[in-house]
Amino acid sequence: MKIRPFAPSDGEATYKLFCKTVHTVNRADYSPEQLDAWADGKRDISGWTASFDGRTSLVAEQGGRIIGFGDITDEGYLDRLYVAHGFTGRGVGGALCDALEEPFTRIEVHASITAKPFFERRGYKTVRPNTVIRKGVELTNFIMVKDK
Repeated sequence: MKIRPFAPSDGEATYKLFCKTVHTVNRADYSPEQLDAWADGKRDISGWTASFDGRTSLVAEQGGRIIGFGDITDEGYLDRLYVAHGFTGRGVGGALCDALEEPFTRIEVHASITAKPFFERRGYKTVRPNTVIRKGVELTNFIMVKDK
């Protein structure tokens, strides 16, 4: 596995990974309506790609295939961390997190129900549950912080 900076040419592959991961990995914790509101597969790829600008954004590759990605703002907000279905539990998310967290003493994440145990194992503490509205649909996540 290789961790490298996100490139604009990664936009389509990371968006497809995001949608597929949400609909497979998160389906035990969210309803089909919630999954569709979260990742409907209809986002403009150029807008998605531009959303990585101005932050540290990394991808994990294996055999030339993107198997995970993540990004963090300059303020230490870990915005996205997604690992392809079939590669979860193999250290991909941990490797991406290690690289993204490294320069920070305090990191915040809004973790999904599915991702919460992963972040707890990494030393994050839950501040509070959070409700997000996407396309009129409520989704629960958890505001979590890690102090190093």
